[in-house]
Amino acid sequence: MYPPAVPPTVRLVNQRTGETVAARVSVADSFWSRFRGLMFRRPLEPGEGLWIQPCSSIHMLGMRFAIDAIFLDHDGRVLKVARGVRPWLGLAAARGARSVVELPAGSAAAIQPGNRLEAVPVP
Repeated sequence: MYPPAVPPTVRLVNQRTGETVAARVSVADSFWSRFRGLMFRRPLEPGEGLWIQPCSSIHMLGMRFAIDAIFLDHDGRVLKVARGVRPWLGLAAARGARSVVELPAGSAAAIQPGNRLEAVPVP
C-alpha cells in the first residue's frame, strides 16, 4: 500500500513538476473515516483534500459539492482523474486503484495519468 505509514495530514506533491497538488490532505484509512468520506460536510477549501485508502471507487450520495477525484495505484501513480464529479449523481472508479484523493472541483486540472504523487508529512 502506498505509502506504508501515512500521517493523519499530508501535503501531496506532483513528482513530475514538483508542484503542490494540495497542501492539507486528511487521510481516511479506517472503516468509519472511509465510510463517511466527505458526505454531509462543508465544501473543501482550496488546498484541502481527503485521501481515502484503500479505495477504488467513489459515489457522491450525500455530497453537496462537486469534486475532482484522483485514483492512485499502490506506488502513488495516477491511474485516472475524474474531474467535476457531480454531487448526488456522480460515480467514479478506476481498475487497479488502491486509493483516491478527493479535491475541490478544478483542483486537479494539471494532473495527468502517469504522474506520481508523493505524500509529504505536514507538521
